Amino acid sequence: MNSFIWHPNTQMKEWETFDKITHAKGVWLFDSKGNKMLDAVASMWCNVWGHSKKDLIKAIVKQSQKLQHSSMFNLTNAPAENLAEKLVKISPGMHKVFYSDNGSSSMEIAIKLALQYWQNVGENQKSRIVTLENGYHGDTFGAMSVGYVPEFFGKFKKQLFPTIQIPAPNKYRIPKGFTFSDYENFCLDKIENHFSKDNKIAAFVMESGAQVAGGVLIFPKNFQKKIRKICKTYDVLFVLDEIATGFGRLGSMVQYTEQKSTPDIVAFGKMLTGGYLTMAATLASKKIYNSFLGEFNEKRHLFHGHTYTGNPIAAAVSLENLKLYQKENLIKKIQKKSKIFEKYYDEFLKFESVGDIRHKGMLMGIEMVTNKKTKTPIHPNKSINKIFFEIGKKHGIYLRTLGNIVMLVPPLAISEKELDLLLNRTIQTIRSAQKHIL
Repeated sequence: MNSFIWHPNTQMKEWETFDKITHAKGVWLFDSKGNKMLDAVASMWCNVWGHSKKDLIKAIVKQSQKLQHSSMFNLTNAPAENLAEKLVKISPGMHKVFYSDNGSSSMEIAIKLALQYWQNVGENQKSRIVTLENGYHGDTFGAMSVGYVPEFFGKFKKQLFPTIQIPAPNKYRIPKGFTFSDYENFCLDKIENHFSKDNKIAAFVMESGAQVAGGVLIFPKNFQKKIRKICKTYDVLFVLDEIATGFGRLGSMVQYTEQKSTPDIVAFGKMLTGGYLTMAATLASKKIYNSFLGEFNEKRHLFHGHTYTGNPIAAAVSLENLKLYQKENLIKKIQKKSKIFEKYYDEFLKFESVGDIRHKGMLMGIEMVTNKKTKTPIHPNKSINKIFFEIGKKHGIYLRTLGNIVMLVPPLAISEKELDLLLNRTIQTIRSAQKHIL
C-alpha cells in the first residue's frame, strides 16, 4: 500500500514499508501480520500503564460524552481546573499551570515566561539563557536553541537564538587530568563564573535529574541542587524540564523534589496522560505569575495560547492517571523494579560493542562503541537505529536508538517478569547486532 505519511526522525529512503500496529495490550504491540513486540520505549517514553488500560479508556469515553473540547480563551472547564489543582499540590513551590499540547510547546512557554518575567519587573537587560551542553528540550525553534544538539539541529544553527552552554559531567567521558569529582566542580565553577561576570543572564535551563535524549546522562548527587543554589545567589531563574524525567521515570513522582532543587518554572509532559492523549503543562511559581499581573494597557500578560490548551478529555484522563499512581502505589513499585536492571549490568558490559551502562529508575542507556579502550562511539553515519529495530523485532521487542545509545524506556507498570524478558531479549539483540556495527 502506498503511504502518504512522512515519519519523524527517519531517513525515508531507508524504509520501503513500516509495520502497521493494529492493536495493543499491556506492554505488547501487535501488527497486521500477527507479530507482537514488547514496547521497550513506552511509545516514545510516554506510556505508564501499558496499552488498553480500562480505567484510562473509561475516563476518556466518559468525558467525551460530556464535553469534547472547549476553548480556554475566556472560558474554563472542570477537568482542566481539577488537574491544575492536583499538579500544583504535587509540585512544591509551584503556583499556576499553563497548558499546552506537547513537550516542545511546554518548553517554549517556559522560555517565554522566563524572558518576559524580567521585562515585567523592569530588568530588560536580562535576556540571555544558560544551559547544559547536549541537553534536549524539543524540536521547535526555542527548544532547539536551549537544547542544541549539533547532530540533530546543526542545519538550523543560524536561525536559533544564541545561548551559553556549559559542559555536563559525564562519568564515562571525563577529560584528561580530571577525576569525576574534579570535573563536576569544574562544570559548576563555569556556571558561577558566567553568572558572576554577566548581569544579563535571565535563566538557567536544564533537564531534571538526567539528560535523556542527550545520551542518558544521569547527574551526580547534589549537582542539580548546587546549580539551584548558584542561581539563587546571582538572581537567575531556574527552569527545569521534567517532560521525560518526571512522573516516575527516574523513580520519583516529581524529580526536582528528589534533587532538592525547587525551580521557578517547570515543564511536564509525556506521562501526564499515561501516554493516551497529548497534553503538557508548564508550572510557574507565585513570583513568576505575579509579575504578569497588571492593567490591560500595560501589556504584561502572556501572549501565548494553543487551540487545544486545557482540553477536557486529555485533562480527564490525566486526572485518572494520577489517581492510579496513588491507588497502585506505582512509585514504590518502580523503585523495586529498578533493581532488576542492575542484575544485568555485567552481562551487557561483557559485549565487545558495549562501552557503558547508564541507568536510573525505569531508564537505561547502553552506549555502543567500536573500541572499548578508546571509547570510540559507533559512527553516526551508520544507521544503527534501523539495525537495532530490525534485529529487535526478530527478538520480539520494539527498540529505538538515539545516536549510539540503545534506549530502554519501558512502560512504568511493566511486570517484573516482562522486564526480565525485555532485558534478556535486549542482550540477544545486541549479540546479533554486533557483527553489523563493529
